[in-house]
Amino acid sequence: MTASSPIRKRLLSGMQPTGTGRLHLGNLEGALRPWVKLQDEYQMFCFIADWHALTTLAEDGDPPDIAAKSREVALDYLSAGLDPERCAIFRQSHVPQHAELHLLLSMVTPVGWLERVPTYKEKRELMAGYEGGGEAGASYGLLGYPVLQAADILIYRAHAVPVGKDQAAHLEISREIARRFNRLFDTDLFPVPEPVISEDTGVVPGLDVDANGKLRKMSKSYGNAIYLTDTPDEIAAKLKTAFTSPNKIKKTDPGEPEGCSVCQLCRIYDPAGFQVQWDECRSGARGCVQSKRETTDILVAALAPFRERRARYESDPAELDRLLARGAEQARDFAEDTLRQVREAMKLV
Repeated sequence: MTASSPIRKRLLSGMQPTGTGRLHLGNLEGALRPWVKLQDEYQMFCFIADWHALTTLAEDGDPPDIAAKSREVALDYLSAGLDPERCAIFRQSHVPQHAELHLLLSMVTPVGWLERVPTYKEKRELMAGYEGGGEAGASYGLLGYPVLQAADILIYRAHAVPVGKDQAAHLEISREIARRFNRLFDTDLFPVPEPVISEDTGVVPGLDVDANGKLRKMSKSYGNAIYLTDTPDEIAAKLKTAFTSPNKIKKTDPGEPEGCSVCQLCRIYDPAGFQVQWDECRSGARGCVQSKRETTDILVAALAPFRERRARYESDPAELDRLLARGAEQARDFAEDTLRQVREAMKLV
């Protein structure tokens, strides 16, 4: 960088290695594609939130293999086009500075802020269905999740965080913690991070519906996802059982593509040609079997480049280890500089 080059703002992004660790079409459209574009606009730190995945450990029974799942996430990051030459890719647990800042920020974060976080209430209620769950079983880690999230962001003094259109509110507590720290210690160390809301395709539908007959979003927890690693045969098998228009019993019955998961996926992955499918579905000129077959071919072709890139990294585990280690080293160097300034501001040195 030359003396006249502008200093790029910093951006922090990440995902948890939940489920199998593999990412699906909803993750691709809602996060990965926007991140790939942002890595040229920002100094980007892209992490795998393995500590966050432990916050609901009590409901999982046997401890999950977080390390193996984290590698799956890293492979999907790379297959989607995140470039380790342009952004730091690393595991959260490999940068212990996150934990120290989490501890220090916890000393200045009011408990009331954490208890009001909607996701804490939702997960606590979800855990009520497990033995030892509910309020009594909710861990301190679950309650303190937003503080660790704030530490993840603030350790890189991030100016921006990419979020979905419905997730901007989740960033607000991190913004409040940054303001509170700056005010309490009379510093401007932490930028107040701004949400970067991507203009994406909207919510990617899953392959099923909820109790009210409405399409559910694609989610690991619902078991209704098409993964970036799915083979052509797996994609075909999933679409064969996917939800279509309930009133289209016969081929000639008029369908409702707006409420059909297959037609919605065709719209996302064939934006130039989907209208033919939709018009013929609506008029009764085609059946669901034809739509499923065509959409399968469209998805197989769309995911081919991801499978090819992933295969290259999967074939060389040592190279993946090297890339993650290099990303963690870059992250630690920056994070330690932030902690030095935090300790000075708090008069710990």
